[in-house]
Amino acid sequence: MQCLRAALLLSALRWGRTETYTSMLSIHQALATERELLQGLHTYLEEETRRLGDLRRFFTKIQTLHQELGTSVVNPLSAYTLIKRLQSDWLNVVYSTEANNNLRALKVAYQRLEEDLPAYEDLEGAARAVMRLEDVYALSVKELAKGRFRRSTNAHLPDVYSPGHDFSLSADDCFHIGKVAYDMEDYYHSIPWLEEAVTLFRVSYGNWNTEDEGSLEDALDHLAFSYFKAGNISQALSLSQEFLHYDPSNKRVARNIQKYEKLLTAHPGRGNRAPVLQRPNVTHLETRDIYEALCQTLDSQSTGSHQPGLHCSYETHRDPFLLLQPLKREMLHRQPDLALYHHFVSDGEAEKIKALAAPWLQRSVVASGEKQQKVDYRISKSAWLKDTLDPVLVALDRRIAALTGLNIHPPFAEYLQVVNYGLGGHYEPHFDHATSRKSPLYRMKSGNRIATLMIYLSSVEAGGSTAFIHANISIPAVKNAALFWWNLHRNGRGNEDTLHAGCPVLAGDKWVANKWFHEYGQEFRRPCGVHPED
Repeated sequence: MQCLRAALLLSALRWGRTETYTSMLSIHQALATERELLQGLHTYLEEETRRLGDLRRFFTKIQTLHQELGTSVVNPLSAYTLIKRLQSDWLNVVYSTEANNNLRALKVAYQRLEEDLPAYEDLEGAARAVMRLEDVYALSVKELAKGRFRRSTNAHLPDVYSPGHDFSLSADDCFHIGKVAYDMEDYYHSIPWLEEAVTLFRVSYGNWNTEDEGSLEDALDHLAFSYFKAGNISQALSLSQEFLHYDPSNKRVARNIQKYEKLLTAHPGRGNRAPVLQRPNVTHLETRDIYEALCQTLDSQSTGSHQPGLHCSYETHRDPFLLLQPLKREMLHRQPDLALYHHFVSDGEAEKIKALAAPWLQRSVVASGEKQQKVDYRISKSAWLKDTLDPVLVALDRRIAALTGLNIHPPFAEYLQVVNYGLGGHYEPHFDHATSRKSPLYRMKSGNRIATLMIYLSSVEAGGSTAFIHANISIPAVKNAALFWWNLHRNGRGNEDTLHAGCPVLAGDKWVANKWFHEYGQEFRRPCGVHPED
């Protein structure tokens, strides 16, 4: 049994390291992996420095001898050592295995960690995350390349986020983001990122960086074709001609130039127009503009006018459990009612819940018809924790029952779901309740999700707010607070005003815990209203 548990834990940990970009915890683990690689490289550099120092000693020794001897050898000992050097010493220097041994040790250290390294899909996901942040927060690509988070719409606005350290992107960094967009035929994003790559590669041309995969020629090639697909043939021609300057023997690009020249000759007015590119809406999100406007409010709770009936209060809900420590409730919105309970958990409880969930985090899924699947419009990892797993969870469930007045025991409520968002982690507008009877939510045979309690286990530096689309309110992640709302009307119909989203995390590590309650078992705790439409 112990072996089985260890195997399951190891399997979960390995699973947690896949899809690195979907969880900041996985990204933190990747940082630790790179530290190990860095140590291996440091050892290699020390050994190579010692080896090269010895080579320099040999070089200096022979150079000094030649300066002293001139062009003739008189001393028989000098003649002997000359012959020895040419027959033996130079052979040992040129065919020394020390360099290979040092490099082999570096490769072994790398290979030992290779299974923990991000896959190419992580690089693609990370690039898409940067483009998502660019879109949702209206960020300038030029400024992002310089490590600054400034809006593209108004240069006079303050930075959306100010990092503690400058962190500009290299030409190769920009090239990879542009190439990911290019491979998706997303020329709206590929053009500005490849433009930045070309600009930076031009500045550093001739100075090759060992770690770079792309080059000026690669960036010019991809950018030229992006402009061609966007309809700007003259720009595609100009970039292709520049490419041919660096690589005159490239026949494919030479053929492209001929093709572009013919098109410009046949349609002289067509080739100079600036590209008018539509930003791709891959998920066909109808509420995208409202959603992004709410996300851009950045820490501002409401974008609408002040509602009557909003107040703060201490709540006991007539529960003896809360008499000595009542809940601190802040009503944020009416219809739907959104209540934020401050200091619902302690720092210690939040950290314990995160620690319990960490080994079991897996890529979050969404209901799609009768199945559950991974999607790009939800980027996070999640784990389910049984209430009996730890005394902290037992106490938390007791507190949740006192807050909601609802039946918290399965199948009338789900286990606690702990979520850790990834790089640019988000969840586009959705309902927590099922909108189809075929939804996997009905497998519990306890009806639809009647209510949601979302506990913020961390705060973030920027972004990551919870946006209620039709309520026109954006609620920032308040550490240790819990947000409660009803998903269903009293008559059992879904409340469409609860359409909400998790805005992309711009900076920081966002953790939340969700507790969902189902209809059955709550009949006398939340009875139907007097009127059928309630």
